[in-house]
Amino acid sequence: MLINISYNDPELKRRIETAVGKPFSLQKRWKLGGIGSPKLFMNSCSIDIHNLLILDQNINQCNIELRPMGIIVRFRSLLETYGLVIPFHKLKIYKGKAKEYSIYMDHYFVKVLADKESIHHYFKKVADQKILNTPPSFEDL
Repeated sequence: MLINISYNDPELKRRIETAVGKPFSLQKRWKLGGIGSPKLFMNSCSIDIHNLLILDQNINQCNIELRPMGIIVRFRSLLETYGLVIPFHKLKIYKGKAKEYSIYMDHYFVKVLADKESIHHYFKKVADQKILNTPPSFEDL
């Protein structure tokens, strides 16, 4: 779900925590080696996200927060902060060209530039967490 997360709304916070879980504890963050991505530059995105990004003239960039049951892709437009909340069971990550990752959920997508080694390590961490925290499907049984 694509939502405006600029304001402190308890109902919105509850919906996010239901979808992707509460934020990791400090101990778990330390054990994982951090849960936030480096700054990611967006190459392209779905039309809903694009319509928000063209409202200003800033460089299109985002970051990703890892949660126990998914990720939140955050970006800014004008003075608002938006989040694309993606549970692991809906998350699809593809490594396109050598320097690009594509993040898909339903009809939303974001393609980010991966020009640093730390970005590749972060996406490996996300993939590992997805494997560990996604319940097996009916076909796997």
